[in-house]
Amino acid sequence: MSDPSPVIRVLIADDHASFRSGLRALLETADDLEVVGEASSGGEAVAESARFQPDVILMDVTMPGGDGIEATRQIVDASPHVAIIVLTMDGGDESVLAAVRAGARGYVVKGAQRAELFRAIRAVAAGEAIFGPGIARRLATYLSPPLAARPTPFPELSDREREILDLVARGRSNAEITAHLGLSPKTVRNHVSNIFSKLPARDRAEAIVMAREAGMGGETGRAG
Repeated sequence: MSDPSPVIRVLIADDHASFRSGLRALLETADDLEVVGEASSGGEAVAESARFQPDVILMDVTMPGGDGIEATRQIVDASPHVAIIVLTMDGGDESVLAAVRAGARGYVVKGAQRAELFRAIRAVAAGEAIFGPGIARRLATYLSPPLAARPTPFPELSDREREILDLVARGRSNAEITAHLGLSPKTVRNHVSNIFSKLPARDRAEAIVMAREAGMGGETGRAG
């Protein structure tokens, strides 16, 4: 005969007494769930977590006395083994994502079916995470390392020279660049000469090829 499932000790943190009472009554219908305490504020949740060391906390994110997000952060910092499930009215709420960033292992929408709630509690107690697809996608984006920034092309050039080279790569003539930037023809000629010297490029055609290979000159052809 197999051993019975271990009892999962649960703490309920919500500022509405009637909701806590109803949730307690629901959880106590399961043989493997035990409600060990309740809290009506974020501060109480932190204190009661330290006192009872529950396996799982059902945490409302909008409570007085320190919100559920900050309480989640403090509890996870102090007791990483405590699994926190966020209680929310809306699974797409920004506060859910913030709570997950703070260390929550998932969320359950208030009013969820009994089976869904029990499954979430048992899953996080076993080390799993429970996220809806929307939150999961957004969390993946948040956790993904940022794409490496494209290095500035031709760092030896000044900002103005890169701006002019980009226009050259778009097929603009010196006269068109002069009109576009409001510079004198002599200034543009000097910049273009400096660009060719710094790249180095033998002529305008070679400069255009080098610039486009570096991702410059988003437009092709001469401006009309």
